[in-house]
Amino acid sequence: MTAPAGLAVVTGASSGIGAALARLLSAEGRPVLLVARSKDALEALQGEIRAAGGEAGVLVADLGGPGGRDALWNATEGAGRAVSLLVNNAGFGLVGPEAELPLERVRALLELNVVTTAELTHRFLVAMRARRAGAILNVSSTSAFYPTPFFSVYGASKAFVLNFSHALHEEAKPDGVVVTCLVPGYTKTNFHAVAHMKGAETTPFPEMSAEAVAKIGLEALRKGKAFAVTHPLDRLWIASGRLVPRWVPAKIGARFFAKAKLD
Repeated sequence: MTAPAGLAVVTGASSGIGAALARLLSAEGRPVLLVARSKDALEALQGEIRAAGGEAGVLVADLGGPGGRDALWNATEGAGRAVSLLVNNAGFGLVGPEAELPLERVRALLELNVVTTAELTHRFLVAMRARRAGAILNVSSTSAFYPTPFFSVYGASKAFVLNFSHALHEEAKPDGVVVTCLVPGYTKTNFHAVAHMKGAETTPFPEMSAEAVAKIGLEALRKGKAFAVTHPLDRLWIASGRLVPRWVPAKIGARFFAKAKLD
């Protein structure tokens, strides 16, 4: 499948996987709309893309609330600018015992990771379905596949993204819309700093660059895949987890993530 040409919206585009996806999409000749809260980072990326001959716009918005989501819609479909590709990458993580996490951060995580992804997917899917063309790439995580103690609310939020996206992949296919879920594991971004957790060097899990992850995501989208787990070793442990009782991956996850929080 070749994703239809036209405007690509990338949320969480200020750094990491989002920025890498924006660069790659621009290199393909797509105009991109960069969306995040960090004005300086977005404008720096915009300048980089323009210097390379690409077309990039910036929308500074907090998608963790209805006002930010309305602003994105009003700047695109609401203004007659059809979006042919929506990348839902905005999100963050929290690590630690659930009972010790600040409730306001838990609410903010669920609002951004779950509600924002669901709402933007729904709104833009309706528009794409009417045109019988479009694509949506939702970013999940390998923590979506099994319970992840000490990473519980984040893992659950990404399980929603994975299952929601996989279901819509089948629903939207007859309408000419491709929905793909990108499922990265440890990636070299500032995710761990925001989540106040240690990086991959303290775990047996493999780590990839944001650029490599982004390339795999766009290739999966082009091929019309339902989802893509980015690293072969992650695919291996996810598959092996299906061969044992469900409590086993949870026990193993607890062992690693109990020590993942920064002191």
